[in-house]
Amino acid sequence: MVGPALDPARIPRHVAVVMDGNGRWAQQRGLRRTEGHAAGEKALFDTVEGAIDAGVRWFTVYAFSTENWRRPPDEVRYLMGFNKGILERHAEDLHARDVRIDFAGRRDWRVPRGVLRRMDWAADLTRHNSGMTLTIAFNYGGRAEIVDAVRGLVAEGVPADKVDEKAIRRHLYHPEMPDPDLMIRTSGEFRISNFLLWELAYSEIVFLDVLWPDFRREHLFDAIREYQARERRFGGVGSP
Repeated sequence: MVGPALDPARIPRHVAVVMDGNGRWAQQRGLRRTEGHAAGEKALFDTVEGAIDAGVRWFTVYAFSTENWRRPPDEVRYLMGFNKGILERHAEDLHARDVRIDFAGRRDWRVPRGVLRRMDWAADLTRHNSGMTLTIAFNYGGRAEIVDAVRGLVAEGVPADKVDEKAIRRHLYHPEMPDPDLMIRTSGEFRISNFLLWELAYSEIVFLDVLWPDFRREHLFDAIREYQARERRFGGVGSP
């Protein structure tokens, strides 16, 4: 895939991705859905490498949603082990690239303790890195994040007249994380599926037909080029 060079002065600081289409990719090939998830691993880390090379500072991926617990139990068990295995296979390589690994989502009783331990290990290993931050949204839901933020405000005893956007942001899972400049969703679906509902308020969104296992850094670069061709007005008036 060939296109014009990226404008280094307009690289999005934060790119978020809904990695959709693993199941359909597998079904089109007569494979089990889990084989589609396995194929998506190569797509993820080729894209992460591309984001690093492009100069993206924050990269967030939707790995497992609060709604994904509704999937067949065998698939959920596979995904728990698969995500744990991804950390085991890649955390040290990412550490060598100065990538900080972080997580967003609920740490509740449904997440196996072995997965939580691997998450903590990867976060601790890379905590002091200063390169790109890779945030893995795991057991994450945008509505759950807002509910948890409100619960935090109530528990803190914040009076109603002091509740504003800054107060809510302080109680999000990662208050220091900048809002995504660009959100990409693969597989031809046109929705955000409860992903970063608060943070996506003014993000540019690019929907792509490619299924996630076929996604590569060139698709990321194409989405960034589309982002760079847009004018971001944030509710104001554009250039004449």
